Amino acid sequence: MRKQIQKYRQLLTNYDSVLAYSLLGIIGGIASGLVVLAFERAISLAASLWGVGGGGEDFESLPPQLHFWLPVASALALGIGYRLLRPEDRETGIIHVLSRMHSHYGALPARNALVQFFGGTLALGAGMSGGREGPGVHLGGAVNSLLGQRLQLPSNSLRVLIACGTAGGIAAAFNTPLAGVIFAMEVIVAEYTVVGFIPVMLAAVSASAVSRTLAGSGAAFAIPELQLTSLAEMPYIIFLGFSCGLAVVAFIRIARVTARFSHIDVTLRFAAVGVVTGSLSMLVPEIMGIGYDTLNQALNGELVVTALIVIALAKILATAVSAGAGMPIGIIGPNLLIGACIGGALGHLGQQFMPELASDPILYILIGMGSAMGAVLNAPLAAILAVIELTHSIAVSMPAMLAIVAASLTCSGLFGERALHQSLLRQLQRVVPDDPLNQLLHRTHVGSIMDSRIVRVPTQLNEEDRVPLLEFKPTWCLVSREGEDLYLVQGETLLAWLDKQPAGEEVDITDADIRRWTTTNIPLQASLRQALDSIGKQTAEAACVYERSRTASKPILHGVITREAIEKFTLARL
Repeated sequence: MRKQIQKYRQLLTNYDSVLAYSLLGIIGGIASGLVVLAFERAISLAASLWGVGGGGEDFESLPPQLHFWLPVASALALGIGYRLLRPEDRETGIIHVLSRMHSHYGALPARNALVQFFGGTLALGAGMSGGREGPGVHLGGAVNSLLGQRLQLPSNSLRVLIACGTAGGIAAAFNTPLAGVIFAMEVIVAEYTVVGFIPVMLAAVSASAVSRTLAGSGAAFAIPELQLTSLAEMPYIIFLGFSCGLAVVAFIRIARVTARFSHIDVTLRFAAVGVVTGSLSMLVPEIMGIGYDTLNQALNGELVVTALIVIALAKILATAVSAGAGMPIGIIGPNLLIGACIGGALGHLGQQFMPELASDPILYILIGMGSAMGAVLNAPLAAILAVIELTHSIAVSMPAMLAIVAASLTCSGLFGERALHQSLLRQLQRVVPDDPLNQLLHRTHVGSIMDSRIVRVPTQLNEEDRVPLLEFKPTWCLVSREGEDLYLVQGETLLAWLDKQPAGEEVDITDADIRRWTTTNIPLQASLRQALDSIGKQTAEAACVYERSRTASKPILHGVITREAIEKFTLARL
């Protein structure tokens, strides 16, 4: 079994190994589907403890006093729990995934995943305003990353595993495999390649199959046949997109302002968020929890214009404050509800003032959902596909695309706002570059350009030590003393120096007047990005590639890679 895993690792070092990565996609999809379903089940069970029915959604039926005290108590409990954690263990959600993909090369820790699972369960199960999709992205990516780390897979394959987990998390949470694929490529990986798409697609299909098998199938919302009444509605649809864009701008700015108070004690910060949410919930209990029951009410025409506007405003404030404060909640579901409320309000107004031209308000609700989701994530393609798959309605696509573009342009073009996760990463001063050069370095294994013609040589060389060197003619020699690696020298240069030394005598290489290359150490699983970062941090000239051994006392030396070799490789590929 160990030999097969070793062969599989070797296959994964080549990014073009489609079959090997396809197997990775299937395994990743099943794993992420199972963990997301467990998370959803945990939320329902937690909500049932307080007497919340409807699968953990019917918070409106609770006594009014619980509308306040339940969010306050859960936020306070979370704050106390978070205070016991190190700051780096508190980070969750999409921001955590994106940050670790760059700074730790796809290694997501188990601690943060556990905080996400149990913290998200408590928050959403107790009525905090948020969604389950962001946690699903984190959990799906984390379970796959941990699997890859356990099997010691190459770092470049961890990125693919996280993308598979992300797609699987969205597919399982929404039952939307196609939107999951595009979300993973558009938001998480920020790269479109044929090789990258195949395992992610398999992961989304696998996770969706798990979800349908264990949790049932069908559309998330029951939508009648819809069509656009007239092209004359297009200006009004553009106005709907503009309105959703304004709402998202407000959402992002509130979250960003809240994030500025991250220096305040986490218990006080979370308690304040609980008070804000509880106070709003006493007036508008529909904002509690994920809000899909309220979304269904809007689709069924059970909410009047005033109620829709009030719910949207309260949901913006409650969720943005929670997200900015670092609560372990998601933002996709709440923004679907915010967009639905804005679309529903404009749809009802259109029918009231232009009954002969206006389409069914449900059409406007669906368009609003896609517009808000696309703007807050800066993922227009994922948004349109999510709405189509959620509703099983293709008729919404053309007007929805127009509104999503209008919302995105309003958010990014008119007001200069980035996606929420990008804004918060920037505020946290986290650099997550997604340019072609960094993408190439992240997905390329060090074995692609590593020079394996390297040997260790002791500082003291006798005549017997020279013979194998002359026969092997290594490219590099790693000079060692008493088990400690000192520096690199080029094999050709060392051999030329040895030729000048008297035969039969022991020589000391440290006396040689030849160039010495400073080194740093990287694991065999490393990518070129990790190698270049390690060389830069240690101000070294080359990186020695090692593999841990269960039998040998010292790590196994596999090769060497230089900054010049990396630069030559990237110049040839870009």
